[in-house]
Amino acid sequence: MLENPRSPRVRAVAKLAKKPARAESGMFLLEGPQAVAEALTFRPQLLVELYATPSALERYTDIAQAAVDAGVDVEFVTEQVLEAMADTVTPQGFVAVCHQFPTAIKDVFAAKPKLVAILEEVRDPGNAGTIVRAADSAGADAVIFSGRAVDLYNPKVVRSSTGSIFHLPVAVGADLDDVLVRAREAGLTVLAADVKGDDLLTARNEGVLDGPTAWLFGNEAHGLTDESLEKVDRVITVPIYGNAESMNLATAASVCLYESAFAHRS
Repeated sequence: MLENPRSPRVRAVAKLAKKPARAESGMFLLEGPQAVAEALTFRPQLLVELYATPSALERYTDIAQAAVDAGVDVEFVTEQVLEAMADTVTPQGFVAVCHQFPTAIKDVFAAKPKLVAILEEVRDPGNAGTIVRAADSAGADAVIFSGRAVDLYNPKVVRSSTGSIFHLPVAVGADLDDVLVRAREAGLTVLAADVKGDDLLTARNEGVLDGPTAWLFGNEAHGLTDESLEKVDRVITVPIYGNAESMNLATAASVCLYESAFAHRS
């Protein structure tokens, strides 16, 4: 059992909360029973190290069995060691170190996707992770991080996705112009979500959402540039019927993705 919170091994795990350590090692930090369970179920080969307190492993017998089935060794640690490793203030008994696994842009479109979410310059980790989760929930085929977007493997992005990063392909570091060209070559209509656009309900009634679609979502504070908006097929806005000043990016993205999902299944 690891008992020293200041040991080099513990510090090496804790460093993965910072981007330079992730970039150098190609690893990232995974925390909590839900995320660990999803990794063991969908991508067990990615787990390099798995740490747990004895009480957590006793409580989550399904994770213990999944680790055995996947051939992943679990190393016991004290509560103090787990707290030193984790990015959260109150970790929930599990911390893992995983290989990063971004998907190449060419592979995203080679798979003939029907629904893709593109995150251009999205900086907030909570928004980014929530959009990945929403895309997964809506049955999207992939998510693409373009421009100077937040790091996919930022611990807050990983936590906000609640394991969805293990469910669908996610590409990172993409150039938006390249993504738009590839999307059109793959037969997708590119729709930008922006307050300057046409009403979403109108677009739905006109059948705009019926075919393969790539939704483009912009920065939380500044949205999409006029130059970017000129390069898409249509600009769409989610109407606000109440008195709210605006809508959170992740919420708007969820609405757009689900509208496409409904249209594809109607």
